[in-house]
Amino acid sequence: MNEQQRDYVLRSVEERGVRLIRLWFTDVLGTLKSMAITPPELDNALTDGMTFDGSSIDGFSRVQESDVLAIPDPDTYELLPWADGSAPEARIFCDIHHLDGTPFEGDPRQILRRHVRKAHEAGLTFYMAPDIEYFYFEPLVAGAEPVPIDDGGFFDHTTNDVTGELRKQTIRTLETMGIPVEYSFHEDAPGQQEIDLRHTDALTMADAVMTFRLAVREIAARNGVHATFMPKPVEGLQGSGMHLHMSLFRGDDNAFYDDTDDYDLSSTAKSFMAGLLRHAREITAVTNQTVNSYKRLVPNFEAPVHISWARNNRSGLIRVPIAKSANPNATRIEYRSPDPACNPYLVFSLLLAAGMKGIEEGYELPDEADANLFEATDTELGELGVGQLPHSLYDALEIMEESTLVREALGEHIFEWFLRNKRREWQGYKTQVTPFERDRYLRSL
Repeated sequence: MNEQQRDYVLRSVEERGVRLIRLWFTDVLGTLKSMAITPPELDNALTDGMTFDGSSIDGFSRVQESDVLAIPDPDTYELLPWADGSAPEARIFCDIHHLDGTPFEGDPRQILRRHVRKAHEAGLTFYMAPDIEYFYFEPLVAGAEPVPIDDGGFFDHTTNDVTGELRKQTIRTLETMGIPVEYSFHEDAPGQQEIDLRHTDALTMADAVMTFRLAVREIAARNGVHATFMPKPVEGLQGSGMHLHMSLFRGDDNAFYDDTDDYDLSSTAKSFMAGLLRHAREITAVTNQTVNSYKRLVPNFEAPVHISWARNNRSGLIRVPIAKSANPNATRIEYRSPDPACNPYLVFSLLLAAGMKGIEEGYELPDEADANLFEATDTELGELGVGQLPHSLYDALEIMEESTLVREALGEHIFEWFLRNKRREWQGYKTQVTPFERDRYLRSL
């Protein structure tokens, strides 16, 4: 632990009059969990951690091995901007350990730490920059369709731009908490927004995504609006994705950049991309972890369904953006299938594991597919050698179960629990009788 940072946290809590410190962590599905301690407990928490019953958290311990230890990471200390000004609060992310101090294999943050550490041992730092989409709706009414709070489209701005004001409040909140924003704008569908975060290392970014989702909902709720990261909340409209811009650096140098290549892509970048493409089907159950996720991954709604790459083609899985002013540090790849309902710690872990596998084993990058794949026939796709992502959560789980890479990357504990949990979700979905079925069959059959 950084003793200087630890001392800063203790001093800040005292000087700012912080009344509660919220210890944050996530379960396997990426749901944010929290417990609060008072300032007198903070010194002990930073030194020895806080014990709690892990069996009460999905995917954590079984009853017979229930107690685990939450150890705060002082580097993640931030004041909460939405707390009551008369009673300041702060948050700190935690790593979960066994009582003997060893990392807990059910903690998604520890899984990402392990992969980041392995990359560091190879001299590499993994950077992420997500483009996060979501919807604003009027307050929800039970049994009724959600109603977007505006009729806007791409980049729309009006003199009474309520969503623009919500985005502005959200950005101010994020930047107050040390999360810089690069862009924000109205997305294509009514009520749909996008906020793009500035790149940083993968672990810091996973924490930022968790904070982002809470901040968006918090600001929306305070304004009488419902915000959702559901991948496909409305039939017929675009779904919400979380496009991930990735790069690897060796020190200050971008390991993805090579100015002798037509695409400015190094052999490292190409092998990394090849790893993502080869293992894409195996990791999709985690990048798109809900039944609803696969309502977004369909043709003609701007979400990728084809396992391909191109320089400027949004119908493929990986896009290689053209860097502005030929800036070496801006060379990156964009992985487009994940949605904002995922667990960022697990998704970043699997993307890094797949990419590093490609580098370690020298995977060869297939040819660029720069055609509009949404309009290509099956024959044309076959000639291009382009496969497709799984069509349903069931398909994705079947493929994941056979994946050695995913099993090793997540560890046996999370791998087995995730499969069990998501198969229960699929079974529950299969028993539902939907309005579509009643409208289509009830009168005619």
